[in-house]
Amino acid sequence: MDAAADRKLFLGGRLKRLRRDLALTQTAMAGDLGVSPSYLNHIERNQRPVSAQLLLRLADTYDVDLRTLGQSAGPASEAELAEAFADPIFQGMAVPRHEIVQLAEDQPAAADALLRLYRAFSDRRARDGAEAGSADDSPSDWVREYVQSRRNHFPELDALGETLAAALEADAPGEPFETRVRARLQSRHGLSVRTLPADVMVEWTRRYDPHRKRLLLSETLGPSSRAFAVAFQLALSEHDAELTTLAAAAAAPDDPTRRLLKVSLTNTLAAAILMPYGPFQRTAEETGYDLGRLQARFGVSYEQAAHRLTTLSRPTARGVPFFLMRVDQAGNISKRFASGAFPFSRFGGACPRWRLHSAFRTPGRVITQIIETPDGGRWFTLARTVDRQGHDAFTEGHDLAIGLGCELKHAHRLACARGLDLTAPEVTPIGPACRLCHRHPCAERAAPPIDRPLVVDDWAKSVSPYPFAGG
Repeated sequence: MDAAADRKLFLGGRLKRLRRDLALTQTAMAGDLGVSPSYLNHIERNQRPVSAQLLLRLADTYDVDLRTLGQSAGPASEAELAEAFADPIFQGMAVPRHEIVQLAEDQPAAADALLRLYRAFSDRRARDGAEAGSADDSPSDWVREYVQSRRNHFPELDALGETLAAALEADAPGEPFETRVRARLQSRHGLSVRTLPADVMVEWTRRYDPHRKRLLLSETLGPSSRAFAVAFQLALSEHDAELTTLAAAAAAPDDPTRRLLKVSLTNTLAAAILMPYGPFQRTAEETGYDLGRLQARFGVSYEQAAHRLTTLSRPTARGVPFFLMRVDQAGNISKRFASGAFPFSRFGGACPRWRLHSAFRTPGRVITQIIETPDGGRWFTLARTVDRQGHDAFTEGHDLAIGLGCELKHAHRLACARGLDLTAPEVTPIGPACRLCHRHPCAERAAPPIDRPLVVDDWAKSVSPYPFAGG
């Protein structure tokens, strides 16, 4: 018998997390599944494996996608925990990988709490002049972590977006999207839309004037950005109460973070109106996730279409689980989302071996690459430059790069991978941020790993500028 098929599945922590998310007692879930409470208790404590029959009952009873039970149950993944434990503060502890895996899988809430505590510590250390990053006091990082904890999927917003998109089409069949939205804003909300010169708008690309009920747009916005701007205003005008409730339910630590989360949720709803889930997912599948075709069909930009691909996690109509990262020419990361596994460092930048940064040398051209992370995972990736929304006197064209990718096992579904040998591909080994990476030797290394001592030798020179012990 195949070893993978014969392997026993101990999913106690994930099953417990599911039960708590559903607000069920052990007795109630046991009754739903037709098993005894004691049997369920043994499973949750990993004293009994989960049978195939029970998995099928779970899927049928609670509409659970069985693939999600094979992934990390919470926001804290094995890779993130490994990054945290690599900090010098834990030097000498040598937490073994199997304990990290067990913590992430069996105690996801505790693992998430540990990461939050580590980020808070890192932020305090940064304020004292040390090197670190944190999500504790940063609204943008908090919102990013919250969105990722939801796998960048908000089914309630997708449902609202589909309904509103259908209503727009019924209001003015065949009309361009922006025309339909402008008409609905005027007829339903008494709101007009005006495009003004950049010197009048100054720093703003979009601004709503509630006194005159006018949405003001900068002339610097292209067609796809204008369409998104009016969709954003329509989302607020029609579903402000729902968006406020969703933002409040997340229990953000302060008012600025809550407000930023609401903006993020409104962006999500605007994308769902512009690219309604059902038609977008079907088109993606039919075209082999051809971003050019998706742009043309829905009148959106490359970045808008790429971002939407990371949200296709509806259990009955899942898309390829993509991750996305956006960087500027200085290497600053301004977007990082994933609908499935996410291979890159949360506490640092991207590996220079990944061609995401090389995209700046070939503006507008899509670069493909197959990469391998230290855990042996292989990923098919695309990288391309995009223009920043709006501009000022210092902004250049193609000053951002979008990295999009998925696990290699999904690459056969992508039009851009056709003709490539996916069974024996050319693979580039990469790592997380240099200070967390143990790959050696590496000529692109910018810093030594923080948990390994440097090996300085007067008599020899490595291709790596920072050779280290254990490399």
